[in-house]
Amino acid sequence: MKRFLLQLATWWHGQTMGTRLFTWRKGTFVGEDEFGNRYYRNPDVPPLGERRWVVYAEIAEASAVPAAWHGWLHHTLELPPTEDGRAEHDWQLPHQPNLTGTAGAYRPAGSTMTPQSRPAATGDYDAWTPG
Repeated sequence: MKRFLLQLATWWHGQTMGTRLFTWRKGTFVGEDEFGNRYYRNPDVPPLGERRWVVYAEIAEASAVPAAWHGWLHHTLELPPTEDGRAEHDWQLPHQPNLTGTAGAYRPAGSTMTPQSRPAATGDYDAWTPG
């Protein structure tokens, strides 16, 4: 019930009621990524050719879409990753969404958000002075 009320009142929790209705009526399920985001298409859009969209598993955050799915959503790739057959390389890191503003964000020493103090200057820097 809580999820239904969130979708009714807000757009950033998964999908709105309009998106849910459109997905139910015209959407064709294409696949799901490792984060639980679900991808759909509708080939019946004459001027555009095909409409593609994502229904987020959690909060609507564009950086939560992996690179291969991003390419498919933006019509850079013709086939979705589920049909593409491309394998990830061993040197590729797993996708990680943007962590800015979360507990997992990078906070260097000296940041106001960390208890560590900034390292002392070493004296190897000469300030520029005009003239």
